[in-house]
Amino acid sequence: MQSLPKFHGVAPALVTPMNEDRSINWVGLTKLIQHVSNGGVDYLVVQGTTGESATTTADEKKQIVSTIQEANTKNLPIVYGLGGNNTDSLINQIKQTSFEGIDAILSVCPYYNKPSARGVIAHYEAVADACPVPVIMYNIPGRTGINMSAETVLKLSEHQNIIGIKEASCIIEQCMEIVYHKSDDFLLISGDDVQAVPIISIGGVGVMSVIANAFPQQFTTMIHHALAGDYRSAQKELGKFLTIDPYLYEEGNPVGVKKLLENQGLFGAQVRMPLASASAELGKKLAQISAQEGLNK
Repeated sequence: MQSLPKFHGVAPALVTPMNEDRSINWVGLTKLIQHVSNGGVDYLVVQGTTGESATTTADEKKQIVSTIQEANTKNLPIVYGLGGNNTDSLINQIKQTSFEGIDAILSVCPYYNKPSARGVIAHYEAVADACPVPVIMYNIPGRTGINMSAETVLKLSEHQNIIGIKEASCIIEQCMEIVYHKSDDFLLISGDDVQAVPIISIGGVGVMSVIANAFPQQFTTMIHHALAGDYRSAQKELGKFLTIDPYLYEEGNPVGVKKLLENQGLFGAQVRMPLASASAELGKKLAQISAQEGLNK
């Protein structure tokens, strides 16, 4: 397939492989980059929620980025997760970050504080003004406690350094409103795997995906079908992911997808506290569904 424009298509929200003692498994991280790259993904998201960014240290984050860059032999664009609920602290973090080899940041809507729309707008404008690379916003009300309305998103889309939004509100009408009113170059990216095909059908450009860690080739094929307007083929694949998707989050993210990767023999399923590694019961369910739906290699 012809290469897509930057930040279109599939980006796995990369997990962070860990050893039994919860230290980072650097060999496993290199294996993961090879796994998803060989699966045909279009770009990479580093240190998002699925990468357990809340429990990795500043030094680990630097080494994670450098390890991924070294393993990224296909030179896929890299989006780096850099967000927070303390605007001044986040801006200081941006100033201290090396953006060499980073194509954009993914910055989550401020969580816990529950700012007003005016507060959210002021936060993102300050971040975008300070950031030397483009900013992709991230709306995920289930984690932040607030929903960024279409009106708020569209206001922020006018900023020259804010190029898109990862939408995980699962409110399809809100996504439709954004698409209807946005400029042609503002990117609507699905933040939910099973809503990606419907979001593409209304004008989205792809997805930042959890399940693409485990099944990059099958998932990317489905998304590329949708982007090419072949929704019949995309729908045939979507059913497989609809079946397995709920189990990925049954015990928290990235617990489920890490178990899938362990089942595939890439590396262990260890996560950092306060998350707990997948139960034996969940592991069995995931293995059964993977086989039943033909998702295994």
